[in-house]
Order: sequence, then structure tokens, then C-alpha cells
Amino acid sequence: MQESPLYFPYADGQWRLHIGLAPLEPSRWIEIDERFEEYLTLKCRLLTERRGEVLVAMPGSETEQQEVLELLLDHLPEYFPEHYRLKDSRLENRMSGEIWNPADHGFAPLELAARLVQEDLCLMRPTQEGYILSAACVCFPSRWLLTEKVGLLLTGIHAPVPGYAEQLAGPVDRFFERLRVETPMWRINWTIVDSPELFLLPGGAKRDSQITAQDAAERLWIRIERQTLRRLAESRTVLFTIRTYVHPLHVLEQQPAMARALATAVRQIPEPMQLYKSLLPVREALLGYLDRLAR
Repeated sequence: MQESPLYFPYADGQWRLHIGLAPLEPSRWIEIDERFEEYLTLKCRLLTERRGEVLVAMPGSETEQQEVLELLLDHLPEYFPEHYRLKDSRLENRMSGEIWNPADHGFAPLELAARLVQEDLCLMRPTQEGYILSAACVCFPSRWLLTEKVGLLLTGIHAPVPGYAEQLAGPVDRFFERLRVETPMWRINWTIVDSPELFLLPGGAKRDSQITAQDAAERLWIRIERQTLRRLAESRTVLFTIRTYVHPLHVLEQQPAMARALATAVRQIPEPMQLYKSLLPVREALLGYLDRLAR
């Protein structure tokens, strides 16, 4: 797991249910770090062993999938030449030695696209009723099942999220309608989990959790999702990427101000959201540890 966080989305000590989008520089669309090979190896294993759980596609989504692949084939060699290069119309992963022929690779286009980057990839197709999840490769879910989301509208996808229908459904729908090809956006999401696993299925700490303030540093992790949204020029589908970072809670031991900010934010989370995030069973242990760091 990443020991040095890039992002501290709780730094202002505020928790709020909002979209929180910011403009995205094209050069910052994809992020590659020291765990590049580890992430891609895990994706390969999941796509082999649990393919039906991590890759879904509705009929007729091949064109938009191909558009995503072509975007990455242009982007990666340009911005990450130390990792990728195009040679004789083939793409070489210089870290793993893999060489892909984009014209004949044996996968659905979205699968090959997902095998190239650490991000998970989701396609939201516009329909008369709204945007639906038409295809996705999600190897690093945060306690949700991809197979339960395919074909759903945005409101259906987010139905389990407390307050989404009342506070966010309208603004999110309007944002999707207004998103332009030339103005991609990004946002950050975060939570606290009791597992460092990237492939994190539903379930979590129980109400009788034995995690305490004394061992929280080794048994809890900060899970951060860097999400980007961009409109595909040809299909008009919205590509949603999720880059997952997992940090052990003890990374905050040298960051007392951030520990204090995180504790302040956690105290503001409503109980229904704590239950949704499986945070309630570990809340007191988490706060006990953070308060000690902040003193």
C-alpha cells in the first residue's frame, strides 16, 4: 500500500455530502506510481479468476469501449514514455515486457484498456431516461458489487447511499448533461476500512469489532478514490475512472494536523452514513487513536 499519501481530502476538517468537482488537467488524467506493476498483476489475476465479477458490458457497448481504448493508446505513450511506447503499431508495457497489438488482442476493448492502467473504468451511456452504466471493469470496488450496477441509472447505482436521492441526484444529473469533451473534471472520495485489500467486497467490521484505540494504527486503513469524468467525443458517453489508494492509518503519526482534521470530519458524519460506510463499529477506536495523535 502507498505509505506517502498524495491526497488529504479531509484536510479542512469538514465532512459534507456534495459533488466536489474541480477541473482536470489532461496531463493529470491517469496516475502511475510505484505500485504500478502490483496493481496490473492483481487486475490480471482477477480478470482470470473472477472475470464475471469485475468485467461487465451491455450489448452494443463495443464502440464506446473502443473509444476509451484509443484514448489511452494516445495518452499513455505521450505522458508516460518510461512506462509505455508504441512501436510498429504495437503498445509495449516497458515495466512488464507485455506487448499488445491494439488491432488484434483477443479481449473486449474495455478489458485491454483496464489492463493498461491502475484505474478502474466505467462507462455511463446517455439514454432518454438518463445515464446508465453500459460497461465497466472494476477490480477494486469499495464494498459494492459491479454485477448489481450494470444497466442501472445513476439514481439506481447510488440508491444505497444515504441522502443521495434527496441531495445529490438532481445536481449529479445536471452535471452529466452539461459535461463537455474539452472540460474533464475530477473529485476525491474517502473512507476508513478494516482491510488493506484493493478488491474489497461488501462486508466489514462488525458491531462487536475488537479493534481498539491501541491497535487501530495497524488494523485500520484510509481508502481514497480519485475519480475523473470526461465526455467521449464520438459516442457522447461519459467515462468515469476510479483510482484507488490505500494507506495504513499510522501514516498520520507524523501528521498531527491531519489526524486532528480527520477526527473532526469523522465526528460530523451522520449515523446513516457511518452505517453505510461500515464505520460505526470502529468509530470510537478510530477517534481514540486520532485524538491521541492530535494532542
